[in-house]
Amino acid sequence: MGLLDGKVAVITGAGSGMAKASTKVFVREGARVVAADISGAQKDTAAEVGEAVLPVHCDVTKEDDVAAMIETAVQRFGRVDAVLNVAGIGVGLPITDLTMDHYDTTMNVDLRGVLLGMKHGIRAMLRTGGGTIINWSSVGGLNGSTKGTSVYSAAKAGVIAVTKAAAVEYGPQGVRANALCPGFILTEVMGAAGLRDFPDMVEKAALRRAGEPHEVAEVAAFLASDRASFVTGAVIPVDGGWAAHLA
Repeated sequence: MGLLDGKVAVITGAGSGMAKASTKVFVREGARVVAADISGAQKDTAAEVGEAVLPVHCDVTKEDDVAAMIETAVQRFGRVDAVLNVAGIGVGLPITDLTMDHYDTTMNVDLRGVLLGMKHGIRAMLRTGGGTIINWSSVGGLNGSTKGTSVYSAAKAGVIAVTKAAAVEYGPQGVRANALCPGFILTEVMGAAGLRDFPDMVEKAALRRAGEPHEVAEVAAFLASDRASFVTGAVIPVDGGWAAHLA
């Protein structure tokens, strides 16, 4: 018996990184997954993982795309039990160099995209008795993490706020909402380049190492499972102890 037998999950950003890892872990635990991405790489994820994965194109900043993604899950699998809002970007600029284009692009993906996933995911869940929202924030949403991340951190702090609001608003109707705050994770984006550009990142973690995408995915699988039935409104660092430091 898998942890997620019979459940249906929708995962954004599933072409790479923590979302791709989550797709693999969720399928391993018995879930069927709608794997969404803007890049086309969601098709590669589906081919790699197998028949339990349905790849769909989705630009999370476009409400029509998000609504169609959720409706596809309902039409194909009959319900939505979990939505993982993973898709995000992290291009940084110092505050004095900010442009409104940079602000709009970051906020549209990292916060608007999460809100849209919540809106349409919760609508589907309410029709079938509830479900689970799992939003990707960041240690940058808890504290200033490194230089050039002001807008990114603001968006990720916003993710924490809307997650807690959803937990309170929809808890009585059987919807749980939690936020994960990854630290330095060795994704395709933050792998070798991150180690080169931010060599102190690993030292910030109490475990003195970077995390692997599957280590975050395992926490998400627990949150989506019935074993986490009394966990909602939680903000969970998955950062090797980075956020535990005072400085």
